Amino acid sequence: MSKNYYITTPIYYVNDNPHIGHAYTTLACDVIARFKRLDGYDVKFLTGTDEHGQKVEKAAEVAGKSPKDFADSVSVNFKKLAEAMNFSFDDFIRTTEDRHYAAVADIWQRLIDNGHITLGKYAGWYSVRDEAFYAESEIIDGKAPTGAPVEWVEEPSYFFNLSQWQEPLLKFYEENPDFILPTSRRNEVISFVKGGLKDLSVSRTSFKWGVPVPNDPDHVIYVWLDALTNYITAVGYPDQENSDYQQQWPADVHMVGKDILRFHAVYWPAFLMAAKLPLPKRIFAHGWWTNEGQKISKSLGNVIDPNELIDEYGLDSVRYFMMREVSFGQDGDFSHKSMVTRTNSDLANDYGNLVSRVVSMAFKNCEAQTPTAGEYTDADKALLDQAYGLYAKVDELINRQAMHQVCDVIWAVIAEANKYVDAQAPWALKKEDPDRMQTVLYTLMETIRCLGIITQPLMPDSSTKILDLLSIDKAERCFKSLNRDFSLKSGVSLTKPDPIFPRYIESEKAEAV
Repeated sequence: MSKNYYITTPIYYVNDNPHIGHAYTTLACDVIARFKRLDGYDVKFLTGTDEHGQKVEKAAEVAGKSPKDFADSVSVNFKKLAEAMNFSFDDFIRTTEDRHYAAVADIWQRLIDNGHITLGKYAGWYSVRDEAFYAESEIIDGKAPTGAPVEWVEEPSYFFNLSQWQEPLLKFYEENPDFILPTSRRNEVISFVKGGLKDLSVSRTSFKWGVPVPNDPDHVIYVWLDALTNYITAVGYPDQENSDYQQQWPADVHMVGKDILRFHAVYWPAFLMAAKLPLPKRIFAHGWWTNEGQKISKSLGNVIDPNELIDEYGLDSVRYFMMREVSFGQDGDFSHKSMVTRTNSDLANDYGNLVSRVVSMAFKNCEAQTPTAGEYTDADKALLDQAYGLYAKVDELINRQAMHQVCDVIWAVIAEANKYVDAQAPWALKKEDPDRMQTVLYTLMETIRCLGIITQPLMPDSSTKILDLLSIDKAERCFKSLNRDFSLKSGVSLTKPDPIFPRYIESEKAEAV
């Protein structure tokens, strides 16, 4: 029986160019998707762009383009970022696609048919920037809780009866305690819902850029009902007999930033309940980045472009830093100093140097072949047990999206391997006990094999180089090979290693060590 796994990023709004926040969310999903594929799952990894709404209409007007032409020009930048970051998405959805219009129209009709949408009039505060309505009690000094400007809006509107879903949602959260993670975010959502839910305006008449309301073209469907539906569009909805829908829905994880948690953890489940469709298994909300301790904003001119980071530090260094530096789910700070420390200390010194010196010693002292292991000592067995134990530990952490801890447990084994090298001193054993030297080098290379396999989701390019150095068959790079049954074969030809990770040199281009 095949194992299925469906993970999604939020779809990114095309009113601006991609930044570090977009890269961060998608990277976390990419690491998880790659892990699950290596673990034998049939994975669907979805990302894409959200292209409707007043904000896009206004941005297009400023740019002197039609909304569709504007969306086309910005959407491509998110695809380019995905390529630059080596993201392995399976589908890139755009809300301007025909398949999505069909899905949104269908879910709207379901909600109408089930009696959950009625026509009324909206009067209240609205933020164009947030594409969100706010109650009077939420307005602070004339602005939304996010700091965004608000305007008073009065217009005919269709309403979704969100107020009727307060108790069903609270019951669902109670019965599914891991539906929202981390726990601090779950508590925020429960507190919000307990505070009382009001019916939600789900259409607009003041602009035209959106999915038309079926049978009432004066209205367009509110951007969040439109946008959230993308997750089921991508698995073939409204055709629920479609094999993709049958196998992949409900999604395993919707990964989102904390700023859009309410839409995903309150509105989306309520829409699905009302439409009598299955709910996703988890919403995980991560934190925000600051830049050298400052809030990131265009007005401060400190927006972080992921492409510039890649050019400056190298792709796998950036991928590693983003997953290691911050407790996933919490806010974190980007600093040049921390980035350089991670690059030079963790990657070049700890991991890269381990690989280079061990394989170089084997190349030089074992006739350029994989060494032959003799009888293992307790120290050898202890290191190998840690290496073989990596999969179980990482799997458990991946399944609760503890991305930084994934790095922690892998680097704990790298640290043990470096201690083992120093304690065993294979360079001294060449004359004293050449057979023991071979066993020590074999133990280390087998540990590196396991490390190379387990770090593939995190740093695909560098891990491939490491596994290539050891001449590991491509069919044996998945997680079922992370055990003694697939251990290195002695006598296999080795290539003299080139450095794996570039060391960052201040004021100069990165230089390999």
